[in-house]
Amino acid sequence: MEVVVCPDAAAAALLVADTIERLLADKPEAVLGLATGSSPLGVYDELARRVRAGTLSLRRARAFLLDEYVGLPRGHDQSYRSVIHRDLVSRVDLVPVHVLGPDGNATDLDRECATYEDAIAAAGGVDLQLLGVGTDGHLAFNEPGSSLASRTRIKTLTAQTRKDNARFFGGDPDSVPRHCLTQGIGTILEARHLVLIASGAVKAEAVRQLAEGPVSASWPATALQLHPHVSVLLDPEAASRLDRRDQYIETYAAKPPWQGL
Repeated sequence: MEVVVCPDAAAAALLVADTIERLLADKPEAVLGLATGSSPLGVYDELARRVRAGTLSLRRARAFLLDEYVGLPRGHDQSYRSVIHRDLVSRVDLVPVHVLGPDGNATDLDRECATYEDAIAAAGGVDLQLLGVGTDGHLAFNEPGSSLASRTRIKTLTAQTRKDNARFFGGDPDSVPRHCLTQGIGTILEARHLVLIASGAVKAEAVRQLAEGPVSASWPATALQLHPHVSVLLDPEAASRLDRRDQYIETYAAKPPWQGL
């Protein structure tokens, strides 16, 4: 795991966008794993800027979403298909049919989860997966206590998660769906490069646990320690509780520029 303490969230977003640009230069048909929420928004803004400038194209790329609510009406503005279309797809040259997410309205949700796993495998797996982390250490919708070997499945959202997400539903936790479909920890760990972005002091304890704590289902993000290629990009506030913060800064400063993330 490489921990990079950036000057601010904007600098982290630039570094991630540079990494995606290099990936697509080497492999234009790369498979991207897309996250929703606030963490990747700076990355999406920068990718959109580069596409508008003509210096980057995602036309041949494919993408998969991490998760989706169960039971929201199709086209609901808070379904993750709608969110990713608004935040990224409509702003770049990704082909919309090449951006897939699990169907939270499928008649047979277990079959839908298995089909989604098959689709990721058929695409050759995810080359680069963007991730955020919850204040309780959840990845995607893998809440504390989730199996570290889990696959795409239906999950029940905790009261805390529904409270946290109420801001997207008019401030009403009861309007947030109780269930979701989410890639499992085991599914996420099969991506070839995991890139996690975290900013703000509210994420500092989760960051400390994922980078320096013991691997535990109590903090699902600690499973990232088991992956051979993980980049964790932080602003100073998110890095504020790390015991080895100075070591991370020193190590990254001495890294050969050609190596990238």
